[in-house]
Amino acid sequence: MSFIRFVALCVFRKGSRILVGSDYDDVKDEEFLRPLGGSVEFGETALEAVRREMREELHADISEPVQLGVLENIFTYRGGPGHEVVAVFDAQLVDRTLYDMERVPLHEELRGTEAHWIDLSDPPEMPLYPDGLLDLLRAKAPA
Repeated sequence: MSFIRFVALCVFRKGSRILVGSDYDDVKDEEFLRPLGGSVEFGETALEAVRREMREELHADISEPVQLGVLENIFTYRGGPGHEVVAVFDAQLVDRTLYDMERVPLHEELRGTEAHWIDLSDPPEMPLYPDGLLDLLRAKAPA
């Protein structure tokens, strides 16, 4: 990728747990985790993008979105360079039943078939991207 991508991601919290999708880099042979979301489209705000992405990926609406911060992510994925500016939001799922599901179905093929909850008090061995996300979430933990 030879351009900077603007991305909006959304964190949903359930106690010390957050909802993430997983992906796999076949060049690095690395599975990794990332909150749900995607690219901000031209003419769209990051907030509008995160609402749209949650409707696309989860078929769910969100409430009370708050922007936690912005991270810059420079990385290598599948052998190529990547550069993202990532707006990170915290929000609530309107459909409260999704919090009771251990695995939440995804409706976009890019990320696999389901998201799942991970416990940040006992982080998984897989990397959580983008870099700096865990520190941001700890700094902006709910009171």
